[in-house]
Amino acid sequence: MSKLVLSNAGFKYGNKAVLSAISFDTTPGEFLGIIGPNGSGKSTLLKGMANLLRAHTGCIMLDGEKIGKHSLSFIAQKIAFVPQYAVLPDLFTVMDIVLMGRTPHLGLLRFESSRDIGIAIKAMEATHTASLANKRINELSGGERQRVLIARALAQEATILLLDEPTSNLDINYQAEVLNFLLKLCRDVDMTVVAALHDLNLASQYCNQIIMLKDGSIYKQGKPEEVIVTPSIKEIFGINVHIYPHPVNGLPIMLVTPADIDDTSK
Repeated sequence: MSKLVLSNAGFKYGNKAVLSAISFDTTPGEFLGIIGPNGSGKSTLLKGMANLLRAHTGCIMLDGEKIGKHSLSFIAQKIAFVPQYAVLPDLFTVMDIVLMGRTPHLGLLRFESSRDIGIAIKAMEATHTASLANKRINELSGGERQRVLIARALAQEATILLLDEPTSNLDINYQAEVLNFLLKLCRDVDMTVVAALHDLNLASQYCNQIIMLKDGSIYKQGKPEEVIVTPSIKEIFGINVHIYPHPVNGLPIMLVTPADIDDTSK
């Protein structure tokens, strides 16, 4: 299983610094959540981890070597990235898109084998997109497109899966289905899953480690019960919340306090 180590990494677009002094490492079997307000650098961090954006300070190590020293195909065999928004060819079918995930494993001028097609089918079955195999991308809903992107990533057979808001276009049923599936990958095959999430309650329930970003740096990192706490939520998001233990697993559940309620009077 592959491992990423970020040491004092910083990222910028042009002359604008977005993230600085980012240090942490991934662990096989870990579900790591990245949370923080809009503009805090969640997407940028994932792009840096996927080698889509080079660190301008510090370094990122993949399997003990600087990530930039590896070939692009090697990186793609180890790390799969699912963006929040992806431009997909409208006339391609779902099967075409999912088979793209096999590209890092194909040699020059080599076409997909029956094994590659079988892997793509399994990825579609796992994401409940097999029935869409012959549909064109422009015929899909936003949620269906998101599940197809996850299927493409699974077809890559990478051991580190990076996802930017994987549940943003999904209703509550598919949110749970996708996150349950990702959690199962962590537990059953030791895959590392790193996901940027807006929903703090979902992050708390599914992630065993959470990184909270503020103003381009790590504000807090740890287990859900260490990160999802009232003072931190107030500091980062500027809202009043009440946090209670989940009645089944004891993990923190956050309830927002409406602005017009004076909870000090209770």
